[in-house]
Amino acid sequence: MKVRIIGSGTSTGVPQIGCTCPVCTSTDPKDNRLRASAIVETDDAQILIDCGPDFRTQVLRLPFEKIDGVLITHEHYDHVGGLDDLRPFCRFGSVPIYAENYVAQGLRLRMPYCFVDHRYPGVPDIPLQEISVGQAFSVNHTEVLPLRVMHDRLPILGYRIGQLGYITDMLTMPEESYEQLAGIDVLVVNALRIATHPTHQNLEEALAVAQRIQAKKTYFIHMSHDMGLHAEVEKSLPENIHLAFDGLDIYL
Repeated sequence: MKVRIIGSGTSTGVPQIGCTCPVCTSTDPKDNRLRASAIVETDDAQILIDCGPDFRTQVLRLPFEKIDGVLITHEHYDHVGGLDDLRPFCRFGSVPIYAENYVAQGLRLRMPYCFVDHRYPGVPDIPLQEISVGQAFSVNHTEVLPLRVMHDRLPILGYRIGQLGYITDMLTMPEESYEQLAGIDVLVVNALRIATHPTHQNLEEALAVAQRIQAKKTYFIHMSHDMGLHAEVEKSLPENIHLAFDGLDIYL
């Protein structure tokens, strides 16, 4: 299995518009973070996790030709704003979107033209497949387990795919989800910034989660410019815990 991080940033991306801080003006490409997303490649499937407004740019920078399914963590725009750009991937058939019921309902309201009986030519063929916490399903024979994560008071999804755990926008997580992640090799999890935040975990909280899950390797995503310079923060992290960056390939 290979996981490619095609976006490691938070909802504003980095650099943030109008900001002249050291991170936003850095010449290190690892400090340039598009909105959080990943492509998971297995022997049987290519699975996209979230599809934000940077999706078109992400595909042009890091090309891939096929998507067998899209896993949605929640309906915030930085995680679904690129779904219309799935059009080219629908040339050879539909691209199913896997989401919880309330997220699917929101997408039907936001993109009604995609979910009518007779779509206009060129409209993406992205049928909604409703999924539930703790009920595994398959994308082209690759098993996916949705697990509960709390984005402050908003219930959202994380995913376990084989030995990979992928979590974004988390503030807390119930005990059952920790149990479902037991024994994974790689954890990809959000760490917004150094200071605390009301709806996302900060670096200290993310480190505590990583230490509890004890994956062989942990990578932090969904970072804002307030995380600091990649090179400096990376040097401060424990062994086998890293900041992700756009274009990072993780092999399992």
